[in-house]
Amino acid sequence: MVVDLLHWRNVKQSGLVFGSLLLLLFSLTQFSVVSVIAYLALAVLSATISFRVYKSVLQAVQKTDEGHPLKAYLEVEIALSADQISKYVDKTQLYINFTMKELRRLFLVQDLVDSIKFAVLMWLLTYVGALFNGLTLLILGKKTTQIDQYLGLVRTQVNAIMGKIREKVPGAKKKE
Repeated sequence: MVVDLLHWRNVKQSGLVFGSLLLLLFSLTQFSVVSVIAYLALAVLSATISFRVYKSVLQAVQKTDEGHPLKAYLEVEIALSADQISKYVDKTQLYINFTMKELRRLFLVQDLVDSIKFAVLMWLLTYVGALFNGLTLLILGKKTTQIDQYLGLVRTQVNAIMGKIREKVPGAKKKE
């Protein structure tokens, strides 16, 4: 299926899929993820409600009783099996436990220097989040050579500041 799309064996289907993906990516550059999801949900709801009303009016005019026009889709089983759920839960449990331990260590200041670094990172991310959405950051990630140069300058500044903090704050020296 994916190979057929990539090789454009069915031009209409490939065009529809890739055109939709392009529209989605463009939308993500202009709007937040929440807005894009909300607009997509509204578009799908508008289409399905319009189709349902159209079919109901058509049935009333023709005096037929075909039932719900989307009944075939309503009867499709979409539940996950217990095995599938347990497989996904086991995988995510490892990531969640590691993340929780790391966040506990940072928020409860087990290591002062790491917690300060985390606070500075969160503070910087507030500015980054105000300037860019996620897709813009991915696009900028492609221009790594220019960004790495400036990132190196920032890293040396941060290391110098952290060195001064370690000298001034008692107990902030890095454990060897």
